[in-house]
Amino acid sequence: MENQTTAPVEQSEQPKDVAQPEATPEVKETVLAEATTEQQQEEPKVINFKELIPEEYKEEKALQNFSTMNDFVKSYLSAQKLVGANKVAIPNKMATDEDWEEVFNKLGRPSKPEGYEYSFKEDEVNPDQLKSFNETAYRIGLLPKQAERIIKFYNEMNEQQQADQTKVFEQKQAEAMTDLKKEFGPTYTKRLDQAKKLAVETLGSEMLNNTIMKDGSRLGDNVSVIKAFSMLADKLSEDEIIKGEGTGYVTAKEIENEISELTEDGSPYWNKTHPNHKKTVDQVFKLREQLNG
Repeated sequence: MENQTTAPVEQSEQPKDVAQPEATPEVKETVLAEATTEQQQEEPKVINFKELIPEEYKEEKALQNFSTMNDFVKSYLSAQKLVGANKVAIPNKMATDEDWEEVFNKLGRPSKPEGYEYSFKEDEVNPDQLKSFNETAYRIGLLPKQAERIIKFYNEMNEQQQADQTKVFEQKQAEAMTDLKKEFGPTYTKRLDQAKKLAVETLGSEMLNNTIMKDGSRLGDNVSVIKAFSMLADKLSEDEIIKGEGTGYVTAKEIENEISELTEDGSPYWNKTHPNHKKTVDQVFKLREQLNG
């Protein structure tokens, strides 16, 4: 019987597509790695700027306001930018008028009030007001640009106020016309014309246009004023209207009544020895002149 020898079985190679087991990662970092990580997590140490100042300079007042190197560097760089520049020292509360005058001049104030020049035409503003403003601007140290901006601001504000005032006038006038049309009815035009004529002859156009009433209307647009002049015109139209002294109006009947009172029996008019005789005669003479035109 032949001895059967078993041929060594060769291990077959693993298929290339079979995944090889990965090396097991380290579970724990080394002591050195751990120490390095802890160091990285520590907050950086804040260095006190004052500790860096040499002993001989520690008491310098100029360095007392710095607490960090960053502040010191910023201040130093800012100071370097000013080297060679024109600098103007700001006076303190103890400064004299002369100190301030020097500052104003260095900043660019004109050498005299007449030295202010503006981009707008001077005939666009009141010359007396502009002269007064320039004198004040010079006294308080305004620069030309500042002075011009103030004037422009004032003019713009004044224009806006005038525009707003005009709107109020127009509104009040429209309201007055509406009220008067309701009250006067068909006689509106006639009564308004009579009131206007009497008002202008009595008070004048300037007063009627420029006098502002409490309700915001002008005197000549005020409903109560117009009604009053209309009533007065109606009354005077019943008799002959005669212009009196000044801006007043009276009727012929009123003049005749006054003459009658002055010339009644027993009055100074008839008594030549009475101290008021001449005065009374003169009064009657003027009234008769007025009555006869």
